[in-house]
Amino acid sequence: MSDQNPARRSGGSAALGWALTIVCNIVAPVVTYGQLTDHGYGEFTALLASAVWPVIDLLIYLAWHRKVDEFAVISLVFLVLTIVVSLAGPHDAHLLLVKDSFVTGLFGVVCLATLAAPRPLMFYFGRKFATDGTKEGAERWNSLWQYPTFRTVQRNLTLGWGLAYLAEAALRIALSYRLSTSAMVTLNSVLSYGVTGLLVLWTVLYAKRARAKGAAATAAAAAAQAA
Repeated sequence: MSDQNPARRSGGSAALGWALTIVCNIVAPVVTYGQLTDHGYGEFTALLASAVWPVIDLLIYLAWHRKVDEFAVISLVFLVLTIVVSLAGPHDAHLLLVKDSFVTGLFGVVCLATLAAPRPLMFYFGRKFATDGTKEGAERWNSLWQYPTFRTVQRNLTLGWGLAYLAEAALRIALSYRLSTSAMVTLNSVLSYGVTGLLVLWTVLYAKRARAKGAAATAAAAAAQAA
């Protein structure tokens, strides 16, 4: 008998997606780097080979969803930037780690730069992850922009993500000159996804608190009119 519960299927797909992300972006790069260096390959070569796994993760995402949305476009742009930055300049392992942090910092700069745009970057990320992906869901999300509180939340989220990624990039650059390359391979992945995880948690809690305040303000206004 087929599973008729859409929520269960959606939850299973999400869990599988996260499992692939963890394997391709944390586990596989660390194992690949360790195996290659153990077999006599240089640190720079091992780092480049380890970077193939996030590419595989992105290709799986595109094949799975069969569409290129804002999230996929941003991922592709930063993937290309990572490749260009990695291959440019001296082939030194520590410099490669620093250049990788440069790309992370660039994302922070992009977040801050979009604060001057009509709609900040987190508005589009929110539409990607906070809706069901349908045309109706996207239109509902777009319609929320008319409310000042919603606009403030999206701009504050974008500011927070931008500053956090700039700080993370600075920390990774500093640590890359203090720790061994093998330690940084693990730390890079853990720190990157750890910071992202904390930002996602902050985003959810902040948005939930903002919705609660908005609902309370609406209820108070309605009560005042009824009085």
